[in-house]
Amino acid sequence: MFTALMSLGRPIIRMLESNLDKVVGGRQQVRFFFPLCGKAVDMKWLADMGHIIVGVEVCEEGIKQFFEEQSLQYTEEPVEAIPGAKVFKSCDRRISIYQCDVFSFSSAIEGQFGGIWDRGSLVAISPCDRQKYATLITSVMDKNCRYLLDTLEYDPELYKGPPFFLPEEMIKQLYGETCEIELVQTGDAFEEKHRKWGIDSLLEKVYLLTPKAK
Repeated sequence: MFTALMSLGRPIIRMLESNLDKVVGGRQQVRFFFPLCGKAVDMKWLADMGHIIVGVEVCEEGIKQFFEEQSLQYTEEPVEAIPGAKVFKSCDRRISIYQCDVFSFSSAIEGQFGGIWDRGSLVAISPCDRQKYATLITSVMDKNCRYLLDTLEYDPELYKGPPFFLPEEMIKQLYGETCEIELVQTGDAFEEKHRKWGIDSLLEKVYLLTPKAK
């Protein structure tokens, strides 16, 4: 999974940066969830603004590389609620990354979140697990949560993934009952390296999801 995420060029903050105001909405110290976070520099970027970051990543190597590359001292401890899991925390406690299967994580571990940045996560999840994933994500959203979802569209006949083709119809199927869905940005994401996938076009779309009033 970590390799799949890195193939998306995760260090690029561009899509998050251009939509940050829509996610933060003037709030301070927003608790952000980063599913399948890899070693995304976005986490440090948001933490430096005063926000609180909680990530989940299955690859321990990627977690350690994140802290080392960002020159952050960290602690490491077991997670009693998740057998075999560990949590790595920056010494200022602004960034916590859980080393475990994302489906082992729940709101019982860290409560609910006011923001979610999903870049390279849902598109990396096997299509057969998408509904399970969507159920997890909605369960960790607080009532004021703003969920920024980055997706990829290409010709699925030419490339089967991962990252997987994720059209708007699928997003509505997964989240339409629980969330308002707004397309906030579209961009050409094709680079020369993507030709090895057998495609010649790649569209990146970013959606903002907010919980429907109950």
